[in-house]
Amino acid sequence: MRFFKDLSLSAFTAGFVAVLVGFTSSVAIVFQAAQAFGATPEIAASWMWALGIGMGLPSVVLSLWWRKPVMIAWSTPGAAVLAVAAGSYGMGEAVGAFIACAALIVLAGATGWFERVMNKIPMAIASALLAGVLARFGLDAFIAAKTALPLVLLMLGTYLVAKRLLPRYAVPLTLLAAIAFVAARGELSWSTVHFSLTWPVFTMPVFSWQAIVSLALPLFIVTMASQNLPGVATIRAAGYGDLPVSKLITITGVATLVLAPFGAFALNLGAISAAICMGREAHEDPARRYTAAASCGAIYVVIAFFGAAVTGLLTAFPKELVAAIAGLALLGTIGSGLAGAVRDEPHREAAIITFLVTLSGVAILGIGSAFWGVVAGALALAVQQAGRTKTKASAGKDIEASGNIAPDSSNMAATPGAGKTP
Repeated sequence: MRFFKDLSLSAFTAGFVAVLVGFTSSVAIVFQAAQAFGATPEIAASWMWALGIGMGLPSVVLSLWWRKPVMIAWSTPGAAVLAVAAGSYGMGEAVGAFIACAALIVLAGATGWFERVMNKIPMAIASALLAGVLARFGLDAFIAAKTALPLVLLMLGTYLVAKRLLPRYAVPLTLLAAIAFVAARGELSWSTVHFSLTWPVFTMPVFSWQAIVSLALPLFIVTMASQNLPGVATIRAAGYGDLPVSKLITITGVATLVLAPFGAFALNLGAISAAICMGREAHEDPARRYTAAASCGAIYVVIAFFGAAVTGLLTAFPKELVAAIAGLALLGTIGSGLAGAVRDEPHREAAIITFLVTLSGVAILGIGSAFWGVVAGALALAVQQAGRTKTKASAGKDIEASGNIAPDSSNMAATPGAGKTP
């Protein structure tokens, strides 16, 4: 099978790191959201099953089908919104809201309106958005040195040496060195690992306009603005712009629709996990990076059925290790994003504004900084281009009025004696 021929240690490690970062950084928020609706332990486990299947199967199937890395993720800001907005709503009303949100995502993909909006965003703005989203992880890698200086120094040193001698295996070697270091110091929390199978629990949806307005609409907005928008930017910045965005959005909506009764609140395009699997650290050959995404998806499927054990294993790692490996794995992608953002001088200032607003983490009206970064950059670009267009138009009129227009060489050639000194 071609997949196994294309698979490499670096690609599989990239998939594992993507899962590690995705779970440890936000699994607690998902559990908080489930508990906010009064979920029992069985229902909370069912949420992990549904999300694991919803992220894993599409990532595996689509990556193998198109031979390109396709990453599906859960909506972390969506989970945060649910945890805050749950109020007095029960699990049935929550599931009804998930289904309504899924229908809106399908509509956004099937009509193609979301892709049309993305097509209007200049590449510099998209690159700045990606760099702004990922730069926080780069900063966190070194902020971790405040509480785990020896670990971070070891990881940084291992990464730099491996990058020089064995660049394809820099991230795997760094991860192995970090695990060995924390294991030797007894810093792995094995007590969190409990083996048990996870089974789906069906919840009958209850539809109410109050839940749709209070839960479904905010969930849809933050998922599209804070997750799918940077997800598309990641895809295009990595050079996979030929992937059918509208079809991908539709697929995430359909997957959410099918799995919503079991706890899949919102599925979307991955951004952070996608950047890890689409970068050069996953594989030097872009045509073989799909194996990293497929590996990530396969691990998600395993988590779906062994959620308690695998989640415990992933959360056993110290948070500093997770932060450092994520930042180091994303260094190349962050650099590429920044390079793409400042390459074109006409777009440079707008791109920097996008980068800084996105990096700031500011949230307005419950919508994350990724959306506002694009808005700020687009407004800056509109103002700058409008001014330049007006200036050029005025300059053209002034020149025409003064008669100082250079003769048209084609007219000169057509007119006898034209251009000769009298």
